[in-house]
Order: sequence, then structure tokens, then C-alpha cells
Amino acid sequence: MPTEPEFIFPELLVAGVDEVGRGPLVGDVVTAAVILDPTKPIAGLADSKKLSDKKREALFDLIMANALSVAVGRANPDEIDKLNILHATMLAMQRAVAGLPISPELVLIDGNRCPDLAMPSQAVVKGDARVEEISAASIIAKVTRDREMVLLDQQYPQFGFAKHKGYPTKLHFEMLALHGVTPQHRKSFKPVKKALGLV
Repeated sequence: MPTEPEFIFPELLVAGVDEVGRGPLVGDVVTAAVILDPTKPIAGLADSKKLSDKKREALFDLIMANALSVAVGRANPDEIDKLNILHATMLAMQRAVAGLPISPELVLIDGNRCPDLAMPSQAVVKGDARVEEISAASIIAKVTRDREMVLLDQQYPQFGFAKHKGYPTKLHFEMLALHGVTPQHRKSFKPVKKALGLV
């Protein structure tokens, strides 16, 4: 990550927003919105995918303790099936921003499109590596969803959710074929449709 962030808006209250879980076959798509405190810098913020589990967990605690405002939003499998994954992700982002106790003046979104929001927003491609607020949001969303997959693993230990986090892996396909579909699976996703005999 650059020593100096690429996007700096010192005069504005900026929230970064990112999502985790567009690709998995099971569980919610989870988003986070974070407003960092410029007086409490957090070293080591980066794209959550580039960090170890241990580093992510440590940064999660630092962000929760030091950020001005943090909120998590989500869309569940039923909403994903009804809306499609893109629109469900936009809805989850709206919910994260709406949940912030402090309202931002500008929202920076990871990716190439923005949801409809009550305040100005800007999409930033590869924002999770370029904007500290988005990096922080990616960490909050990733740790939150990973923890939920560990809990789901306890409910359905045969699926191995704690390992693959619901993504379409060989093990996940095998378990779908063997055990069928859980209520948390996304029924509009092709491998799940196949397991249901709908393809």
C-alpha cells in the first residue's frame, strides 16, 4: 500500500464501503462502512484479501476501537435470489451507510459502481488497496462474514464452511451432492440449482 493514500479529503467526513461474499454459494453478502478518525491513524490497513487471518483479526479490533463510525450491512440469501447478487450487494451497501451513527459527507465505494445514497459517492476501482477507509471496510466485512461462516460450520459441520467460507470449492460441490442444500444456500446460483435438480 502506498505510504501516502491516493485519495485524501481532509476537509470532508469520508466513509469507505466494501463488500465480501458475492461469490459464495451460501450465506449473506456482507458490507461495511467505516469513517476513520484522522487523529487515530491505524498502521497496516490494506486489502483484506492480502492479509493473514491473524492480521485481519488484529486490525478488526483496532478499527472497531479507533474509527469514528462503523456499520455493517447485509443482504440475505432470499434477497440475493430475488434481486440478483449485484442488486443485493447495492442494497447491503445502502444498509451499511444508513447504519453509520455519524453521517458521512462523501462515500467512497470499492469497485466501479455506486448504490443510490443520500450523500455524494464515488466508485474507486481497486479501492480496497488505494483508500484507507475502504481498506478498513474490507477488513470489517471480511472478518464479520468469516466469523459467520465458522458459526454456520458448527450448524452444518459436514459442509466445511469454516474452511472454504461458502465459496464454490471441490469440497463444497461434493457436500452439496451428498447432503443437499441448506436453508442458507443461494438457490439462484447454478451449483445450488443443480443440487436441487433445477438445472
